[in-house]
This record gives sequence, structure tokens and C-alpha cells, in this order.
Amino acid sequence: MRRRNTPPLFKLLLFVVLFLLIVLLGFGLFSPERQAKRTVEKFYSQEQEGNFSESWELLHPFLKEKFPKAVFIQDRTHVFMGHFGANTFSYTISGGDKIKAWRMEKGRRAFKEGFRFQVTQSYQGKYGKFNFQQDVVVTKEKGQWLILWDYNQ
Repeated sequence: MRRRNTPPLFKLLLFVVLFLLIVLLGFGLFSPERQAKRTVEKFYSQEQEGNFSESWELLHPFLKEKFPKAVFIQDRTHVFMGHFGANTFSYTISGGDKIKAWRMEKGRRAFKEGFRFQVTQSYQGKYGKFNFQQDVVVTKEKGQWLILWDYNQ
């Protein structure tokens, strides 16, 4: 019995389709916007768990100057868990707009580019249900996506 070979044109077409599929998936999964959003997701999932030490590591050095690690951990625990009376929260992330020449605050250097997200944290605490919204900017510093908050007037 004779075996039919797959025509070379079919093999080439199949290869091209698979290659394009891999490239398109790769760009979607590894796009700068997606990487920046993953940083925001990681930050807030660590905050959800009360792991403020790890979330602090995702802050840009400008924020680390404002909030030394021990102060950050104490403040986050005191305010969000203590004052609000909530053990945890849920959150949503929206946006992902590309920004250019953005400054965290007056007197700081501008960042070439980054992404702005809006994070809404939802709490159920001793004062009832409430939401906390914050603009979060993510920029790349020394090859790593890091979190910044907006202090502009």
C-alpha cells in the first residue's frame, strides 16, 4: 500500500499559521501593558493577603523614599486593617492607558513612558461596605515594572 505524502504547500501553510498564532499570543501575553498590569495584580494580591513586606518590594524607589519599609508595613496594617476594621478586600483594575513624560510630583524627573491604571479596593469592615479608588502608574526601572502613585496637585 502506498502512503500519500502531505503536499509541501499544505505543510508550509500550516507552519505559517502556527507561527503567526504563537507570535500573536506572545505579544498579547508579554506586551508592556500586560506586564505592567501583572505588576499591579501582584501588588494588590500581596496586599490582600496582608503581605505588605512583599508588596513594598514592587514600589518604585521614589515611593520607597517616602515610605521606608517598616513605616509602610506599619501604616498599611494600621490604616487598612486597624482603622477600617477589615481583614481583607477585593479589588478591580481598570484602564491601562499608556502615558508619556509623567511625573509623580513636582520636582521629580519625568518618566519616558508607563501605564496608568485605576484600582478600586472594596472593603467590608466595621463601618460597612466601602470602596477606595486610586490611580496607579507603573513604569519600568532597571528592567522591572514598578508601582508609583500620583502626588500632583
